[in-house]
Amino acid sequence: MAHVITTTNIYRENCLRVTNEAKTEGKSELIPSIKFRHSCLLRNQRCIAAYLYDRLLRMRALRWEYGSVLPTTIRFHMCAEEMEWFNQYKKSLATYMRSIGGEDGLDITQDMKPPKSLYIEVRCLKDHGEFEIDDGTVILLKKNSQHFLPRWKCEQLIRQGVLEHIIS
Repeated sequence: MAHVITTTNIYRENCLRVTNEAKTEGKSELIPSIKFRHSCLLRNQRCIAAYLYDRLLRMRALRWEYGSVLPTTIRFHMCAEEMEWFNQYKKSLATYMRSIGGEDGLDITQDMKPPKSLYIEVRCLKDHGEFEIDDGTVILLKKNSQHFLPRWKCEQLIRQGVLEHIIS
């Protein structure tokens, strides 16, 4: 079996070597400095792990905040490994969302805050044609027309730029 080198193994080897040297050569004054150095290495290791974990949490939050495509200004500050992790997380989340909620899946990233109302007022930005809502009503979405529609039915069209939410 291969010998795994860790800071603990290095510390033990240093202690054994220094202890043996101290016994044979009388250099017992090196032991405290080696223990201090090892403590510093362990502290630095913990700090780096905490920093990397914080970056990971921030990248995960970016997916929920911005969606599957990050703005260029944010991508500029990410290294290749971070972009790879983000893309893997994005794929895992998409696979999970497809696996729940029926044939089309369920987009759990949609409503991060509960909506204040189930219906919203929207303005049509371009001609889209007929649009059917759940009760069977067909609405003609023409440019500059305004409608009062169920929020969940028109969120996709808002993202596509067909509709615009009119905030009162």
